This record gives sequence, structure tokens and C-alpha cells, in this order.
Amino acid sequence: PPSPSTSTHIMRFVIQDPLSGLSKKFEIEEEGKVRIFFGKKLREEIDISALGDEYKGYIVKITGGIDRDGFSMRNGVLVNNRVRLLMNPGDVGFQAWRARGKGERIRRSVRGCIVDIDISVLYLTIVQKGDSDIEGLTDVSKDRQLPPKRASKIRRLFNLTKYDDVRKYAVTHTKTLAGTEVQVGPKIQRLVTPQRLRRKSEKYGLMQERRRKRKNELRHYLKLLKSEGKDVPRGLGLHVQL
Repeated sequence: PPSPSTSTHIMRFVIQDPLSGLSKKFEIEEEGKVRIFFGKKLREEIDISALGDEYKGYIVKITGGIDRDGFSMRNGVLVNNRVRLLMNPGDVGFQAWRARGKGERIRRSVRGCIVDIDISVLYLTIVQKGDSDIEGLTDVSKDRQLPPKRASKIRRLFNLTKYDDVRKYAVTHTKTLAGTEVQVGPKIQRLVTPQRLRRKSEKYGLMQERRRKRKNELRHYLKLLKSEGKDVPRGLGLHVQL
């Protein structure tokens, strides 16, 4: 039989770099190299220098995995095999839209959070960059396709104060429409404008006016009951002064 260092075991890796916004997929067939992941749990950090010279000095975090039968790993299940658990809507293996009623739970098969030889795909995220760049991953960068839309996120991105005009800092891009180049940008959400403040003030003024009208009508009704010598219903007019 082949030695453990030369036996074949294909494991696929999807490694993602948060700084560049890119991901790269690769396969490793030597079991001696992938053995460094055996026994590790989800959310653990590991040095992957043993995978090759280009990964020397890189530290990654295990963020997910799939076994050979397509069952996803679930964090918190401290086993290295497959188990059946009661799932709530929205959990791994039980989509929220499949729930037929409130409070429904369903039993689904999931993989434990410990990596073993049955795992076929591992998802990794770079925590610390190594000595050299990885081709197609850390040597290039990709701009964000979708800029932030919410006003608070735009302020956080450009370090703005609440007195700055967020509309001037919205990220736009050039788009060709009907043969003409135009600047297209997102519709800013939760934007507080003078028009919105005026409408809010008008709405609050109407609420106050209706409240005063109800009190005046109630005060007039209580005076009418008192003039006719009738009893005031219990709990009516406790907060109204005649």
C-alpha cells in the first residue's frame, strides 16, 4: 500500500482575500499536504505554508466546508461525521421560505465542524499575508461593483460628519445609454433632506392639531353632561380639565 505521504486524496480549496476582494480555487491531491487541516474546526486559524512555497507565511481561517455527498459543515457541532439535527427556518439545510407554519422545525443532516478525510471542499479566508503574492489573488485588486447606498454607510466610508452633504460623495460610474455616456449612481437610502424634515414637521403638527381637537370636543361634551345633570362615564375625562 502507498505511504501516507504519497497517497492520493483530492481536496478542493476556495481561498478568499478580503483586501483584494478576489477568490481563487485550487486542488491538492497529496494527502500529506492536506493532513494539516485534519482535526481543525471551523473558525480556527492555521498556517498553510505546507501547501507549497507560494503559500509560505500565510495564515487562513476556515470559514466553511462541504463533504463528498454535498452536506455543509455546521459550526458548533463538535463531531467529524454527519448528524441529523432539528433545524429552525433559516438554518443550514432548512431555507426560511420552506417553513409552512410559525415555529416549525425540521430534521436535517449536517456535517460536524471538525475537518476530516471526508471533506471535499474547504472555504478559507486570508487572515495574514505571507512572504510573496499569490497569482490571481493577492497581486491584483478588484473594485467594488456595488457602492454603498445607505447614507450612514457612505458617511462611514468617507469619514463624513452629519453636516456634510452625502449626495456629493455617492460613488457613480459611466454608463452608455442610447449612444450617450451618462453618470449613473445609486439612489441613496435613509437620506435626511430639508424636504423630509419639513414633511416630518408637518406630520407632527397635524398630530398635535388632532390631539387638541379631540380634547376640545371631549371638554365640550363633559360640560354638556354636567349642565344636564348626567353622570360622567367612568374613565372619561380623567386627563381633561373643564
